[in-house]
Amino acid sequence: MANTNSNLHCAKKEKNDEFYTTYETIEKELSHYKEQFQGKIVLCNCDDPYNSNFCNYFLDNFDTFGLKRLICTSYCNSHKNTIPTLFDNDVKKRDTSRGLLLDVSSVEGRCRQDILSQVRELKGDGDFRSKECLAYLKICDIVVTNPPFSLFKEFIVEVLKHNKRFLAIGNQNALTYKEIFPLIQNNEVWTGYQFGEMKFRVPNDTEPRATRYWVDESGQKWRSLGNAMWLTNMDNDLRHQSLRLTEKFDPNLHRKYDNYDAIHIRNITEIPSDYRGIMAVPITIINRYNSEQFEIVGEANHGSDSKYDIFKPILNGKEIYKRILIRNRVIASI
Repeated sequence: MANTNSNLHCAKKEKNDEFYTTYETIEKELSHYKEQFQGKIVLCNCDDPYNSNFCNYFLDNFDTFGLKRLICTSYCNSHKNTIPTLFDNDVKKRDTSRGLLLDVSSVEGRCRQDILSQVRELKGDGDFRSKECLAYLKICDIVVTNPPFSLFKEFIVEVLKHNKRFLAIGNQNALTYKEIFPLIQNNEVWTGYQFGEMKFRVPNDTEPRATRYWVDESGQKWRSLGNAMWLTNMDNDLRHQSLRLTEKFDPNLHRKYDNYDAIHIRNITEIPSDYRGIMAVPITIINRYNSEQFEIVGEANHGSDSKYDIFKPILNGKEIYKRILIRNRVIASI
């Protein structure tokens, strides 16, 4: 979820969507796309203007990125229930059934407190799928946020339905969703530069965990995810880099599946450079995928999820974790 929102629906609370993105994570990714933001309207549609690091980052870099306008909307269940005014000791109670809106067209010569004094309440709850928030989606050029993981596919579908460019944080498992995998296969979306380990702030009521959980010296709770990612349809250099293949096909290493004519690849470093057929590789290939080097044929998961899910991967009688099916375009063309 975006870095200050609570869940976009209170019923989603148990899904543990509240992962708040760090400023450093945002800065590290967006620095690669600076030129593409010139003169654009940016929408952060899952972001509390008072606490969101997405909002903070774009306010800090409004002029550097040459933005035309920044719009931030948040869901009603944001963890702050007061709205600060221009003076520190002056606050007003907010209606927690309504979302918040910050709409900025200039930051020049304005202090942060003055900018945030312009935050107002939405008419509705601020759900990104609401009619009110969709109106802002329609007028923006680029959407940047961390939507609730449980609503990630709905978020991507909505953004693309309106033909918008986007940068969004999600879980790598979403890559094989039937709503998203075809977009990957057809080269309509791809991954960003950060793919794997990411740390997130989590709410104070988060239950302790045995792993990937800690509390810092200020009392802030944190969790890390090893399978986080940025997904985007904005061009980047990474997707044009070819994977260097150093292995040759070895039937003892690259074994065929019991139920399909494809070879099993344990990790992407073992992809053979001379194999013409279908190879079943880990889903992490998508972060190294160059559509000029490889063709994505489909996926091997349950064999029944969708028309793209071709077979259930079984090797020596044992079911293997889901794989992406690829073919080497360069070898196939020789």
